Amino acid sequence: MMRASHAARTFLVLAALSPVLSAPAEAASHEPFFKGKTIRIVVGYAAGGGFDVYSRTIGRHLAKHIPGAPAIIVENMPGAGGLVAANNLYKVAKPDGLTIAHFLGGLLMGQVLGQKGIEFDARKFEYVASPTRAWPVCAFTKASGITSLEQWMAAKAPPKLGGVATGASSPDNAIRTLKASLGIPAQLVTGYKGTADIRLAAEGGELAGSCWPWTSVRATWRKGLEAGEVGIVLQAAPTPHPDLPKVPLAINLAKTDEARRLIEVAIHNDGVAFYQWALPPGTPKDRVQILRKGFLDTMKDPAFLAEATKARLDIDPVTGDEIEKVVATLFTLEPALVGRLKEVLLSQ
Repeated sequence: MMRASHAARTFLVLAALSPVLSAPAEAASHEPFFKGKTIRIVVGYAAGGGFDVYSRTIGRHLAKHIPGAPAIIVENMPGAGGLVAANNLYKVAKPDGLTIAHFLGGLLMGQVLGQKGIEFDARKFEYVASPTRAWPVCAFTKASGITSLEQWMAAKAPPKLGGVATGASSPDNAIRTLKASLGIPAQLVTGYKGTADIRLAAEGGELAGSCWPWTSVRATWRKGLEAGEVGIVLQAAPTPHPDLPKVPLAINLAKTDEARRLIEVAIHNDGVAFYQWALPPGTPKDRVQILRKGFLDTMKDPAFLAEATKARLDIDPVTGDEIEKVVATLFTLEPALVGRLKEVLLSQ
């Protein structure tokens, strides 16, 4: 009897202590994964361009919207129009939620077109979001002598416009598409590391200009625009940007169904996912959702919006689900259009 009583008392004591003993383990299991961690945002282009500016501006505010407040660092991995960063994300980066790549959405279409060098499957990335929808404008320096679309169309020699890489990338895809659909004169000079280098080359007289999103041009070429040394002569958006009500729309100049379709698919659709952020395939779904929510919450953060306004960055966020839908539609394009796009965007 005494042994049984002693055993019973021991059981009761241990039962009473079990919540206390298990508390540290339970607390640890609920500790945010990102606490004490560092998230790397890998930008597929050189410092000083639009992708870099967006990533660094967002990176300064993102941590406070992620449970655990991780450290955020931004790294540049330029090469092949963002392809180096995209392939690295797919093949090398660990799927742990700690590496995000910021590269051009046009590369996702490049897979459908059979672009050389692509070593990823766009359908397997986990898409976080994009800070804005982005459509290109064509900017020329005053020194080029082109200050209107009429002057551009009448140019005696095709003006030199800067690009990054052959393939479904920007500014290359915009220039190639506009040239094919509208017959505009242009000599594409590709191989620059990013739009920052293109801008410097144009200011030095090496190029006449180029075509890339207005939100980036406005933010990174502000001094030239304000001084009247740079002008916008064409925009390739579905509707006019509020800043550019009198600048002609490319889609309105298209004279055939094929021309309109090329602009819609290669430029308009591409603009939805242009600035997308992606995670490696296999990243745990709960971490994907945490990062998606943190990104979208950052887009509503007054401090972030104030900095974005000061930097003249457009903020019109696109959700990860929307980007997934855009990617899915790319794989349902009619074969004839895929063939024409391949001819326009990938020909040497």
